[in-house]
Amino acid sequence: MSFYFKECKQSDIGDLIQRYVSTLSSPIDSVLEEHILNSVFYTISYNSEVAGYYAIQSNQSLTQFYLDLSYCKKSQEVFENVLKDHSIRSILVPTCDELFLSLVLDHDYKIEKQAYFFQDNKVEVPKGKLFEDGEFRAAVPSDATKITEVCQDFLDKVEERIENREIFTYTKGSILLGIGIIETSKLLDKYGNMGMFTNEQYRKKGIGRTIIHHLKEWCYDNNLNPICGCWYYNTSSKQTLESAGMVSKTRLLNIKVL
Repeated sequence: MSFYFKECKQSDIGDLIQRYVSTLSSPIDSVLEEHILNSVFYTISYNSEVAGYYAIQSNQSLTQFYLDLSYCKKSQEVFENVLKDHSIRSILVPTCDELFLSLVLDHDYKIEKQAYFFQDNKVEVPKGKLFEDGEFRAAVPSDATKITEVCQDFLDKVEERIENREIFTYTKGSILLGIGIIETSKLLDKYGNMGMFTNEQYRKKGIGRTIIHHLKEWCYDNNLNPICGCWYYNTSSKQTLESAGMVSKTRLLNIKVL
């Protein structure tokens, strides 16, 4: 009997997803997580046993592929069948996913570098490199107008995010110097995805670094591991994150299937 595929709900394969997560050499961030959660999930079965799963977004982009180790001998065959059965046009794969990455690299597909994924290097940032005059706190509903004014279209659902305690403000008097964001990961246990935006009028002063520093502290105080990501070609964001003690061992690749 050969492998066969069947559409399923994400909630039906929670144990499989956690087994997948345990194989990652580094955590993934909220950008990829959002693509995954917006995908349609399928089980991979063999002789009535569930051997793994995969996920497809918008009927054309493969965002997940996982097989339990005991079935990996057949992984190339199964992967080929998934690509053919669904007419896959693109693949999102993080380099921390060894099996998925290896299966993609078996082909001569076009590789586009999409993002960096960061984690904390656990090295304390010298206080002299932090902006000293600001106040960091959780945002309240009355902050929504100012946040939207300063951040423009950087952030959606501002009121909802404030209600969910995902947004933090960094101010000096009445001036909003920047904001921080923390989203608790829906796939990884006890991980907080961080983001920040610095007021354009107050950049190059260490404010972004300082916001990330405070977000990391908040994560640890709330039993979360701080992680984040940025677009691969956003050099300034990468430099800011690195200056705040974040390091990247993982890239997100966007593979174009020829």
